[in-house]
Amino acid sequence: MLNRRLVAATFLGLALQGFASQALAVDVQFKPVAEGVYVHVGDLGPRTAANEGLNANVGFVETDTGVIVIDPGATHQSARDIHRAIQAITKKPVRWVINTGGQDHRWLGNGYFQALGAEVLAHDAARADMQQRGGDHLAALAAVLGPARMQGTTPSLPTRWVQGSDVALTLDGTRLELMHRGGAHTPGDWMVWLPQKQVMFAGDVVYMDRLLSVIPASNTQRWVASLQALAQRQPRTVVPGHGRVTDVAGTQRESLAYLLALRAHMKKAVDAGDDVSAAARAFDGRPFAHLLNASDLMPGNASRTYLEIERE
Repeated sequence: MLNRRLVAATFLGLALQGFASQALAVDVQFKPVAEGVYVHVGDLGPRTAANEGLNANVGFVETDTGVIVIDPGATHQSARDIHRAIQAITKKPVRWVINTGGQDHRWLGNGYFQALGAEVLAHDAARADMQQRGGDHLAALAAVLGPARMQGTTPSLPTRWVQGSDVALTLDGTRLELMHRGGAHTPGDWMVWLPQKQVMFAGDVVYMDRLLSVIPASNTQRWVASLQALAQRQPRTVVPGHGRVTDVAGTQRESLAYLLALRAHMKKAVDAGDDVSAAARAFDGRPFAHLLNASDLMPGNASRTYLEIERE
């Protein structure tokens, strides 16, 4: 009797575990933005248990015989959910994954796709950043998501490091131009330009609907250069790292204009010898106050930009 009860309890536990796993799945919904090009627009808010840390945009490109994933999510489970959403559209295998930067949702899902045999590409400038901050990313995610949602997540580095500012690749008949201008939000931030589709995956170079975040790893001077390089290509469609899909005008209005205004103000403050705190308080952020998280992020963005300009 005891053994039967133990077996029954075991099966019940496994069933509940399976049910819980399904309940934890983030709702990834890919929408087409061009023929064979799909985007999931992530939550604008913070990383939460409900979104499995996937508060960012991800995408994929369907090639002749496979799939190119643009960013694999922040965890093993969110990568799995991304894959399931891809399979609802195409049964072709994921053959490549491109990490557009060193933030957690750009690369911590690598291990899931590597286990499927995918080649993972990132810019070489992301290597040190990933190595240095990977553990911090895991700890921060675990504090929010809990152990169940973090299961299987390891900081799996890319299998192919790419160097150069403009690198052209043809993967299974699909031409990609990978554009790196020295980084932006993180040192390894680069953009994936699909000239045949007129689509630019901008990663964390572009934020829409929410204010961009200048962190210690950021470089606003190179960030501006990245946005200017994007505009020169004149893509029809721009997929930002966060927020709604947009066009070149949108990137200039909500990302470039803010960085230019911030840098101009802080350059004057540095040249005048103003105190960093006073300079941050004096910055007029009203044109960007409508963006989500603006009031929270502006002080830190201002002080870090001041310190960066001091070093230039």
